[in-house]
Amino acid sequence: MGHRFHPKHANKLLDADRQKLLPQAAILERLDLEATHVVADVGCGPGYFTIPIAQICKSVYGVDVSPEMLDMLSKRAAEAGLANIALMTAQAERIPLPDGTADRILCAFVLHEVDDLDGTLAEFHRLLSTSGKLMVIEWEKQSMEMGPPTAERIAKEKLAAKIEEAGFRTELWNPNPYHYVVLAQR
Repeated sequence: MGHRFHPKHANKLLDADRQKLLPQAAILERLDLEATHVVADVGCGPGYFTIPIAQICKSVYGVDVSPEMLDMLSKRAAEAGLANIALMTAQAERIPLPDGTADRILCAFVLHEVDDLDGTLAEFHRLLSTSGKLMVIEWEKQSMEMGPPTAERIAKEKLAAKIEEAGFRTELWNPNPYHYVVLAQR
């Protein structure tokens, strides 16, 4: 398992530089979100993607291991006037929701931190509805100043193969030179 992102650096997750690299609207467009959807944002942090998802969809589960991150998200949701976000402190490997709850799952910059990658992907498969989609965003496995140490990153081909082993069809996309996206469907 890689090191966990510390909540004291949460402001980096919301800054303008991140918006330039990962514009929420362009990223979320690939998830084909609809007003009726229930979405789980796993590893939601302070809500970089959670807030814009909640502005589109019926309900969002913001799932994170850090109560501090969830507190930040709660404040941001209240400021935005959003009441359709349910917050859950949980590990990605064990999310206390019924089978088939989510129409979409977003998991951004988390899988390189989990203890059990196969178990996490099986959990995502369990949580998704039969027509559900999963979007995983991770760091390219190359040396760069930002992000986790290179040794902790997961190569995109390896991650796509693992997601396929968990029962998904996958498609890779690079939104910028630093990150990759695996879009997956049951």
